[in-house]
Amino acid sequence: MNLKTIRMTACGLATALAFSGMSLTAEAAGRSSVLSSGGVNLALNRGNSLTEVSSDSIMPIEAIIEWAAAEEVGLVIPEAEPTEEDLFRNLVIAQVTNYVNVRSVPSEEGEIVGKLYNNSVGTFISEENGWYQITSGNVTGYVKGEFCVTGEGAVELARQVGTRIARVNTTTLKVRSEPSLEASVLGLIPLEDELVVLEETEGWVKVDVEEGIGWVSTEYVDLHSEFVQAESKEEEEARLAKEEEERRRAREAAAARAAENAANSGSSAPAQTYVVSGDSEMGSAVAEYALQFVGNPYVYGGTSLTNGADCSGFVMSVYANFGVSLPHSSSADRSQGAAVDGIGNAQPGDLVCYSGHVGLYIGNGQIVHASNSRTGIIVSNADYRKILAVRRIF
Repeated sequence: MNLKTIRMTACGLATALAFSGMSLTAEAAGRSSVLSSGGVNLALNRGNSLTEVSSDSIMPIEAIIEWAAAEEVGLVIPEAEPTEEDLFRNLVIAQVTNYVNVRSVPSEEGEIVGKLYNNSVGTFISEENGWYQITSGNVTGYVKGEFCVTGEGAVELARQVGTRIARVNTTTLKVRSEPSLEASVLGLIPLEDELVVLEETEGWVKVDVEEGIGWVSTEYVDLHSEFVQAESKEEEEARLAKEEEERRRAREAAAARAAENAANSGSSAPAQTYVVSGDSEMGSAVAEYALQFVGNPYVYGGTSLTNGADCSGFVMSVYANFGVSLPHSSSADRSQGAAVDGIGNAQPGDLVCYSGHVGLYIGNGQIVHASNSRTGIIVSNADYRKILAVRRIF
């Protein structure tokens, strides 16, 4: 499954207040004001009960009166900044074995308009007879409340299922050994690549990179929380068709490559130090081809299998030999092909994605990858670092 993700940042939290008698209610904002912008609109209107507004977000009656008085004399009221809890409280997070259907109406008889997969998120709009109306990605509809968590329960769960990401906003980001501009440089990360955040401090974030655990200045990255969104019925159909077409093209390319290898079998061939194992014939061809370049150098920004490549450049150039176009970006590789459920189900040729890094699975729990400038292209155990995703191209 090639599921979409939502990036949620703390944008402006526009708060509109209405005072009528003693009735205060909360109403969640729709898709255009939440998912697309990453912010949250919280409107206090008539219609719901006071218990639907958390104690943290309730404004005292006196403050509301002062607000109304200020509006009468034309004073500008500054917008409040949302907290992370404000954003997370408005999420609806699926807690199911596989997925929960998103329907057109709050009923089992409603048309299925999409799927909200386990730990995927939507944005709460309203509740009706035990159904939550949500918007997520390109899907707006209803899910059964019993299969989801929202409100206060979503706050802590969002921190667990979401991934905190630092996106590089400078041409070449220096990852340092300590949170200081005077500290030694561990590695370099290209513009727009993404790193998993392990810890946040004033002005610095701790990140996981190929060279080890390091620190980057928040001046050179944009921080956001990333969540998986729903997939519409049309998107699922298009994805399955695309995956089938890619598999067909890959089979043809792999067969052509195998025929070429057979024709050249009389020439000197590199000795195979590592054994490729798995049920995927096409993926095995990719893995065997990639292993020919073990020992060649790592070059930051490079794409040459012989003269030097970085991690995504290596993967890109290996697959280009089989007629498959991949991006020169380890973070973009996390959305290529189809999702594989864990390294235990990986086949040769699968992309194994890490924070700021990517490699090719060869079987037996190992990957081949352009590691760093010190080691070059090597074979490593796949679990030598935390795996973010496994993606199948064939």
